[in-house]
Amino acid sequence: MGLLQEKLAKYTEPQKVKAKGVYPYFRVIESDQDTEVTINGKKVLMFGSNSYLGLTNHPKIKEAAIEATKKYGSGCAGSRFLNGTLDIHIELENKLAKFVGKDDALIFSAGFNANMGVISNLTGREDYIIFDELDHASIMTGKQLSFSKCLKFKHNDMDSLEKKLQACEPDKIKLIVVDGVFSMEGDVAKLDKIVELSKKYNASIYVDEAHSLGVFGKQGRGICDHFGLTKDVDLIMGTFSKSLASIGGFIAADESIINWLRHSTRPYIFSASITPAATASVLAALEIMQNEPERMENLWKMTRISLDGFRQLGFEIGHTETPIIPLFIRDNEKTFLMTKLLFEEGIFVNPVVSPAVPSNDTLIRFSLMATHTEAQVQTALEKIGKVGKMLGII
Repeated sequence: MGLLQEKLAKYTEPQKVKAKGVYPYFRVIESDQDTEVTINGKKVLMFGSNSYLGLTNHPKIKEAAIEATKKYGSGCAGSRFLNGTLDIHIELENKLAKFVGKDDALIFSAGFNANMGVISNLTGREDYIIFDELDHASIMTGKQLSFSKCLKFKHNDMDSLEKKLQACEPDKIKLIVVDGVFSMEGDVAKLDKIVELSKKYNASIYVDEAHSLGVFGKQGRGICDHFGLTKDVDLIMGTFSKSLASIGGFIAADESIINWLRHSTRPYIFSASITPAATASVLAALEIMQNEPERMENLWKMTRISLDGFRQLGFEIGHTETPIIPLFIRDNEKTFLMTKLLFEEGIFVNPVVSPAVPSNDTLIRFSLMATHTEAQVQTALEKIGKVGKMLGII
């Protein structure tokens, strides 16, 4: 056995969890991504999806993907920089920029690539990246790859953010990077306060709208629109794998920023283009998002019912005010066990355990779709309440 294999063979944490019969990952879904999915021939209610608007099965999106494949083929066989730019790529970038209120946009083959590539490429060695401690992993990777000075502030703590800004050299670039909606906790960035501080200390703002597009703002334009602060935010990032029912990501900003990124961002220049089918799916999803407002309305109706229900049951759900609802368990083994027992009850949820979060912050991530019915939500509340009492969580 080589040294590499010898080292990695010592990693046995998954095997230990499997031996206990509570391993919750890579569950194989045999059906479409809907409010009900099939796993091992068993139908379960899906409360672990990021498809907030429930568009993955929309007939217009499926048809758009099929027609794009017929016209352009299965892929572009190259990067955007060279042979991989299609007319529908340009169309999508223009529509996304207009949708979020910016001059221009770039699309990436993955949302992770967008954050990683852009954040690592914006600022120099003498500049600063200031980030929330609970920002997404893709943001963390982006700042790690940057040569800039990186300063972490306490989650949604504006006093902590101001102290970091005060520690920066005033004549250097300061980039504040935050999630619009935090993907595990479900709480919202205090964007109004962040904008105030950015003006006070001459800082720029980067907002990741991955979990807020389709959920907040007029026609789902996101947190920046929700707060009426689009013009005060320098860069708006979003993903296609949540509300937009596809895969990929984008960054939107003014012309000068996009011109720089277009000619210098490695994951954009050196990665193959987003596929024709994925691109066409996003175009169709954008149109549906704007033409079917009842989807957002039902999403928020189901969210209110769920938030009230979990509070009445006695679950600790933190500061969430979104369709992402954390049920804090604060114990790794109980989190795994609860996930298993809920699956046996026909409820699919996601466990979030250490090292993704501190061991005393482990949680069950419960998330809603616009296509969930009240009956499905009530069933979930009943089953989760039953298991929570069984395990002594409530």
